[in-house]
Amino acid sequence: MSMRRNLLAATALAAFALVSTVTVVPASAETTVNVGGAPMYPSKNIIQNAVNSKDHTTLVAAVKAAGLVDTLQGAGPFTVFAPTNDAFSKLPAGTVDTLLKTENKPTLTKVLTYHVVPGRLTATSLMKAVKDGGGMAKLTTVAGADLVVKQAGPGKLSVTDAKGDVATITIADVLQSNGVIHVVDTVLLPM
Repeated sequence: MSMRRNLLAATALAAFALVSTVTVVPASAETTVNVGGAPMYPSKNIIQNAVNSKDHTTLVAAVKAAGLVDTLQGAGPFTVFAPTNDAFSKLPAGTVDTLLKTENKPTLTKVLTYHVVPGRLTATSLMKAVKDGGGMAKLTTVAGADLVVKQAGPGKLSVTDAKGDVATITIADVLQSNGVIHVVDTVLLPM
């Protein structure tokens, strides 16, 4: 009998310890996604979040060089297909350095705005557009050129640029106060 009582006491003590260590998260707490080792907060804008991602330092430097910081901090909403540092490293040697030069600001701006679509297009809305479009959805970017979105497997999307290069969305639905970011593994080029 004593052993049974000890077992019940130990079980009750373990249950109390478990309950006492549960943290209650208030309903107003933000849900975050980690990108580049940093949390991305839905209450912050695209720039406020992007500057914290270790995977997007090249993109942030390019946005600054192109003078697009204020635009991407604006009300939006914007959908941004955000290439990682690895995506930029796939470009031919010297391309990024050349684009970052002051005299190439118009070309850099065109490349960067080709990654931005007006509106807040989540992965769910993109999948619906692909389905409704017979397997593809054409998006017109801020640069005025089109991107084509297709399904790239169960729950995956790809984005094809004007050159025919295909980027895969590796992290979807990074929600921002002024839009949404989809991380892509390839730089999209309008030319």
